[in-house]
Parts: sequence; structure tokens; C-alpha cells
Amino acid sequence: TPGDVITRDAGFMRGHGTYMGTDDVLYASVAGVVDRVNKLISVLPLKTRYNGEIGDVVVGRIVEVQQKRWRVDTNSRLDSVLALASVNLPGGELRRRGAEDELSMRKYLNEGDLISAEVQNIYHDGSLSLHTRSLKYGKLGQGCLLKVSPSLVKRRKTHFHQLPCGASIILGNNGFIWISPTQGGGEMDTSEGGGGGFTQNLEVVPESERETIARLRNVVLCLAENCTMLWDTSIMYAWEASTKYSIPELLNMDAMRDVAHLTQQRLQMDME
Repeated sequence: TPGDVITRDAGFMRGHGTYMGTDDVLYASVAGVVDRVNKLISVLPLKTRYNGEIGDVVVGRIVEVQQKRWRVDTNSRLDSVLALASVNLPGGELRRRGAEDELSMRKYLNEGDLISAEVQNIYHDGSLSLHTRSLKYGKLGQGCLLKVSPSLVKRRKTHFHQLPCGASIILGNNGFIWISPTQGGGEMDTSEGGGGGFTQNLEVVPESERETIARLRNVVLCLAENCTMLWDTSIMYAWEASTKYSIPELLNMDAMRDVAHLTQQRLQMDME
């Protein structure tokens, strides 16, 4: 919170969201999460739009189909762009995109479709260029979308996880989190059938899997509500702490605080 002491040590550099007091102590100037990169300390505000970096994994929603590109809402200041040349063609064909591909763009991705993608480039105005040129990216099928603050998603080597509890989760760096039933074919549900990431599995999801997804959603909300960083370990610790509550009870503020507190304690013990 603003005014909190971040560190009293001298050898640190001041980053965004911090200020140096007259007593040479580093204070926070905004409410958020402390981010340390070597000697640089900054505070990432909790309520913020997503600022993309190249290589980030994002989950977005198609908002418009334009000439040779799609516009995608990725929770940033401006809509992101997914070019027709930056997607895999159905069947994984490698060739130049022609007029025929342009006319059938809505067959691939339509307004309202959810996709997972990677940030390929950042334009001068700050808008992002995306690509889905890997089979782990593409159109998302059945599942649950959650929106949290982008500053709570911890940057990791991989953001696609198949959790032991029986569900898959994509932790988008942009704060959009996708929870879906685990598919039998190893990779996430975008890679099946050789459809170039455009196929969707629309079979009925069993009730047990729907309950798992609902509990996982509530567990992620517990952590986000209590400003706990989200990555696979913290989510599994929170899942284990949540088993004593029913799924609707997890939306109770006291239960949320209890689950988040138990998770933070376990993470603290891991660090010691």
C-alpha cells in the first residue's frame, strides 16, 4: 500500500511506483505487487491495463474481422492484431495466404471466439501483434474464462499447465485465465485433430469435470482477491487448502481469506 516501507537497504535502484524518503528508505507510492529485477525495485499497480512484452502468452477474444487480420481484445489499452499470415492454416499447410483464405477468415475465427496466442511484436503506438504459429496456441473450446489483474500472473517458462486435479489452465500474462477440461491427447485442447488450432471439441463435459473447473475457478478468485501471485504451485496449494469447503462456500469472503492465508504460509515455508 502507498507509504509502506519496501526496503531500508541502500544498494537498490528506484523503479516505477516507488519513492525515496528523506531518511533514505524506499517507500511504495501505489498499491500493488513488489517486483525485483536484480537491483531494480518497482511496484506493479493492482489495477492496471496489460503492457505486453514479446514472447508473452495471452488469452484474448476476437472483437472484429478485418482485411487480412483479426482484432483481439487482450486487456491492453489498444486492441491487439492477429494477422492472417500469423496463423497456422487448417491441416498445417505451409503456403502463401491468398484471396480464398481471406474470404474464409470467418470459418477460422469469428467475432466472440476465444484464442490463446503469443505476442510477436509491439507496434510504436503500444498495440500488440500476435501469432498462433504453434499447435499449443489457437482457438479455445469449452471451459471457463476468468479475468484477474495482469500484475498477479507470475512470469514463468510455461503458462500452459495440466494440473493433477484433472483440469488444464492457461495463465495468460494479460490477466485472462482459461480453465478447461483436460483432454486425453497429451497437449492442450487446441492441438487435436490436425486442424491447425481451429478445431473445437464440443462434446458434453461430465458433471465431475464441471465441478473441478468450478472449484478451480473459485480457488483462483480466492488468490486474486487476496493479492497472491498466480502460478501452478500457488494454485495447487490453494486447491489443497480449499478441499474442506464446498464449491459455493469458496465465494464467502472468510473462506477466501482462509484459503489465501494457508497458501501464502505454504509458499513462505517453501522459500525458507
